[in-house]
Amino acid sequence: MLEKEIQKVNKAIDIKIMRGEEYKKEARDHKLMLRRMRYLTRQNIFRKLFPIFQF
Repeated sequence: MLEKEIQKVNKAIDIKIMRGEEYKKEARDHKLMLRRMRYLTRQNIFRKLFPIFQF
């Protein structure tokens, strides 16, 4: 679900770049979504590596 949202924002940014429009809001949203995705991915990797710990 998060990946789909990131793709939507990427498309919006691409369109605005081609039109020469400003895309600050979309860039900020994209950055926050990527940060969230990395956080969730790291959390999942840690759980797979150390299944003994319950978080």
